[in-house]
Amino acid sequence: MLSMYVPIVGLFALAAAFALFSVAIAPYVGPRRYNRAKLAAYECGIEPVDQPLTGGRFPVKYYLTAMLFIVFDIEIVFLYPWAVDNDALGVFGLVEMVVFIGTVFLAYAYVWRRGGLEWD
Repeated sequence: MLSMYVPIVGLFALAAAFALFSVAIAPYVGPRRYNRAKLAAYECGIEPVDQPLTGGRFPVKYYLTAMLFIVFDIEIVFLYPWAVDNDALGVFGLVEMVVFIGTVFLAYAYVWRRGGLEWD
C-alpha cells in the first residue's frame, strides 16, 4: 500500500533538494556588481517618493480596475470545465455556455460603455 506513495515522496524530496541547492549556490554564482541603479527601489516605472508611514491615497479607479479583472478572470475560468467535458454535455451544455458567454459579454459591454476600462 505504501509503495504507491514512493514516487510522490521522491518527487517532493527532489523538489526540496533542488530548492535548497538553488538557495545555497546563488550567492556563489550570482552577479556581484551592484550599482546605484540596481540598489534603488523600482515600482512600475514611477519614481519612488517619500511618503508618510500611513501611505498615500490610491485612486478609486485602481481598485475598480482590479475588481473588474478579478470578476472577468473568474468568469472565464468557468469555461474550462465546459471545454473539457464538451461532448458529454451535448446541446444543453452548448445552450448554457451561449447564455453564460452572452452574460459575460453584456457585462463587458456595460463596463466598457460606462468607461470602466479607461485609465486616466
